[in-house]
Amino acid sequence: MSIWIDIAGLPPERLVFSPSPLAELGSALHALAEPGHHPGLHGWTTATASALKADLADRLHEADFLWGPTFSDVTMAFAAVADAAGQPGTTLSEDLDLLDRLDDELYVDAALEITCSSAYSRGGPSPLVNAESRRAALERAAARGPRQSEFARRLLADPPAVRAWVRRLFEDCDQAFFADVWQRVRFQLASDARHKAEVLRRKGLAEAMAEVSPAVSLDEKRSRIVVDKLSHGHTTATDPTVGAGVTFVPSSFGWPHLMVLHAPGWRPVIHYPIAAPELAGPASVALLESRLDALAHPMRLRMCRNLARTAYTTGELAAVHEISAPEVSRHLAVLKKAGLLQTRRRGRYVQHQLDVQVVARLGSDFLEGVLR
Repeated sequence: MSIWIDIAGLPPERLVFSPSPLAELGSALHALAEPGHHPGLHGWTTATASALKADLADRLHEADFLWGPTFSDVTMAFAAVADAAGQPGTTLSEDLDLLDRLDDELYVDAALEITCSSAYSRGGPSPLVNAESRRAALERAAARGPRQSEFARRLLADPPAVRAWVRRLFEDCDQAFFADVWQRVRFQLASDARHKAEVLRRKGLAEAMAEVSPAVSLDEKRSRIVVDKLSHGHTTATDPTVGAGVTFVPSSFGWPHLMVLHAPGWRPVIHYPIAAPELAGPASVALLESRLDALAHPMRLRMCRNLARTAYTTGELAAVHEISAPEVSRHLAVLKKAGLLQTRRRGRYVQHQLDVQVVARLGSDFLEGVLR
C-alpha cells in the first residue's frame, strides 16, 4: 500500500522545499484537537489549551474537523493556486491570502473531506453543485456529531460567510499563540528546507527523498515518488492546470503524521515531520502477542489507519473499504476483544475508535505507520 506521485520528465527545479505558516498552524491545531496522537507535545498542548480564552476555544471546537481527525487541504491552499508555483506564503497573512483565492467549490470540497475515503484520489463534483455529493458530505458530517453537522450545513448554505469566519479564526489563533510558535520554529523549518534542497542539488533525488523520511522513496524507474502509507493513492506532478512540481513542507508539530496531498486539481504536497520523539515500549509479552494477533489481518490493519484518526461507524468503514457491514463488525469485534478499541454511542450512531494511548505501547513504528 502506498501513494504514488508521477514525476517522469520533471526537472529538479520543480521540486520545492519550503515551510508554510498555515500548514504549521494546521498541524498545531491538530495537536491541540488530538493530543493522543502527539505524546511528545503533551506539555505544549496542555499549556496552550489551558491558556485559550473560552470564546476562541469554543470556536476551535466548532471547526475542529478541519484539522482534527483528518487534515483538510485548505491549510495548503498554495497547492491549488497555479501562479504560486508551489510556494507557500512567507507569513500567515500571505498564506491566508492564497486561501482566499480558492473558488468556493474547491474550498467546500476540501473542507468537507473528513473521512480519508477512497473517493479522495478519484475526485468528483463539489457538494455545492452536486446533490449526491452534498448528501454524502452531510451524512459524513452528521456521523461526527451535531456541531460538525451544523458547520457543514452553514458552509454549504453560505460559503463566503463561513470562509470569512474561518480566516478570522486563524487570525485569532495567530494572536493568541501561533505568532510566538512560528517565531520559535520558523528558522528551524527554513533550515531543514534549505538542507533538503541542498541534498537534492548535490546528491540527487533518491538521497533527498530518504532525507525527507524513510517512508519516501523512488520506484525502480525513478519516475515516481512512492510514499509508504496504509492507503492507496495516485497523482501526477506534471498537471499543467496547477503547474508542474511537488512541494515538500517541513513541520515541527507533524510527527507521527506524514501527509500527502494528492487530490485531483492540486499540486502534490508532502508534509513531513522533522523530529520523532521516543515513546514507551510494550507493557508485556503476553499483551503484545494478543494485540499483534488482532492486527495481523491486513484489513484490520488498514482499518486502523482510519480508526486511529477519528471515530467511525460500521457503515462508514464498510463504505471506505468497500466491504460489507457484517464483515466490518467481525473485524471490529477482534480489535475490541484485544482492548484496542473505544466504542461510544452518539445519537443513532455507534462509533469506534482506536485507543491511540494503547497502540503507542506497541511501539513508535506502528503508531507512526497508522498515523502517517
